[in-house]
Amino acid sequence: MTIVHKHLKILGKVQGVGFRHNAFILAQKLGVTGWVKNTAEGAVEVVVEGNSSSVNLFVEWCHEGPMHSAVTSVTVLESRDQDIADFSVFTIKKTT
Repeated sequence: MTIVHKHLKILGKVQGVGFRHNAFILAQKLGVTGWVKNTAEGAVEVVVEGNSSSVNLFVEWCHEGPMHSAVTSVTVLESRDQDIADFSVFTIKKTT
């Protein structure tokens, strides 16, 4: 099984709408690991790691977000193999 690692920056109406909580629930459901956090600039940042099909489903969801969000853009940064952090869980981090 190939493990992929993606770093996302999600812009739009993505704070105060349950984005992090819903991302956490979806991560648990898909079996991916990593983290999600709000940024001081009003974006949501995510690092997600897992098998390629699960990570791709997670990224697709990030383009829509939860019901009350309005995602305007998602920037996806692919990481090299040596950047993979081998997370054991998916967590919600504090805003930075």
